[in-house]
Amino acid sequence: MDFAEVIRQIRAKDPRYKAQAYELVRLGLDQAQKDIHGEPKKGKAGANRHVTGPQLLEGFRRHVLETYGPMSYPLLQSWGLRKSLDVGHIVFNIIDTGLFGRSDEDRLEDFDDVYDFKEVFLAPYEPRPKAD
Repeated sequence: MDFAEVIRQIRAKDPRYKAQAYELVRLGLDQAQKDIHGEPKKGKAGANRHVTGPQLLEGFRRHVLETYGPMSYPLLQSWGLRKSLDVGHIVFNIIDTGLFGRSDEDRLEDFDDVYDFKEVFLAPYEPRPKAD
């Protein structure tokens, strides 16, 4: 099954998040894996490229800010992503399909309150008062 079909099936059961949110989390995972493990090596398709919840969230943060800049916060909001735990819910929805793997140590709670979306995705773009 392709990723889009997996997302359609997930959203039929859990419509909280838009399809774009799932794609964004997948791209954030790709970013985290590159940050932690480097570029995938040719011929190493089955290599373990596991990342923890906080590592995935850091890759997600970097990817979102680099891709969407000042539009990051409103886009995330419109796609149903309001806090780091929402990213965890998406990850575990995908894990439940078998498309993403997990280790015995992985828990949904690993994504809870890792960072505040307003501080990370909105505050850097808010106007700052001019210094005297």
